[in-house]
Amino acid sequence: MNMRNTFTLWGPTSLAVLLAASLMSPAFAQTADDQAEAEAQSQASAQEQAQAPEQQTKAQEVSIDAVDSAVQVADQDELPRGHFRLPESGDVIGKRYTVVVEDPKQTLIDIARRHNIGYEEIRMANPDVSLWVPGVGTEVVIPAQYILPPAPREGVVVNLSELRLYYYPADKPGIVETYPVSVGREEFATPVGITRTTVKVKDPAWAPPSSMRREAAERGDPAPAIVPPGPDNPLGEHAILLAMPSYLIHGTNRPDGVGMRVSRGCIRMYPEDIESLYERLPSGTQVNLMDAPFKAGWGSDGTLFVQSFPQLEENVGDFEPLLNALERVTELTEDNIEIDPEQIERAVEAPDGQFIALYGPQAPELEPEPVELIEEIEISASTNANEDA
Repeated sequence: MNMRNTFTLWGPTSLAVLLAASLMSPAFAQTADDQAEAEAQSQASAQEQAQAPEQQTKAQEVSIDAVDSAVQVADQDELPRGHFRLPESGDVIGKRYTVVVEDPKQTLIDIARRHNIGYEEIRMANPDVSLWVPGVGTEVVIPAQYILPPAPREGVVVNLSELRLYYYPADKPGIVETYPVSVGREEFATPVGITRTTVKVKDPAWAPPSSMRREAAERGDPAPAIVPPGPDNPLGEHAILLAMPSYLIHGTNRPDGVGMRVSRGCIRMYPEDIESLYERLPSGTQVNLMDAPFKAGWGSDGTLFVQSFPQLEENVGDFEPLLNALERVTELTEDNIEIDPEQIERAVEAPDGQFIALYGPQAPELEPEPVELIEEIEISASTNANEDA
């Protein structure tokens, strides 16, 4: 796996925001995220938007009722949104369930946000459901079951291919939190490596980078030198700096893009998720940016599950997806456990994030191999010939 060096340098973003925070004035966070990200989001769904423009508008502004509903769902489990109890044994948290659309104006993106799911997650789990007009009575799958990523369970772990962040709070050793995120698109890929959180900034201002300003000027639409806090700020209301140049974990003014590869390298979260994390995440927390497109883990009932996600092109290199998957499963199994390699191959070739049971109570029974009867027929024929003689 392509793991890069640990990042510990201060860049222009870090220094600018740190200075602003120390002076108790609005922070001018020079991040790589910009309004171009919003254009990428629009292009990604342009075809369906053209078919349902009214639903597109609703998708960009999720109602307060949707967020409140998420809190109600979380309260039923006596844990806040995104929080799960770590299993006493195994690697699987959460559960997969379904909901039925009741509001004709509700989009699949509305439903995803309400249930702490990202854009790609909800799309892959419901390939036959319209993104913008799912329709009243439609059953929607909520893929809220996760295999914990293959990394030490400490601090923050961001699995880039999965488009999901995991947080293991040091003051709550039996809890793990997980939230959908956006990461850098291919030409602005989020780097892989170990870093840490530094400064936290409330209501940051945004200074478009020089490259973005040049591109805007060439289009005849000069970018502003500073975007103040407010609805037009792509950083949202909360930003957590990382100890690497120009990378942040932050909110967004375009939450419909959370769960996609649309940023210029930063980690973007739903506004309600970054607000919650902002209040509780200590400065100096380790952040592990990793890329594990294939995950395997044991359920509490002894079932071995695997998940596969679309691999990031920039981290392919000499990486062999199928070989990596086989090695990962081998690490978790013993010699006497029989696994169907074709199931692993299917998971790698169709990376849709779905749970596949390879072994154990929830796994399908392996079909017995056909028995060859040729030798038995030959022996029988030989015996009959001897008797005739």
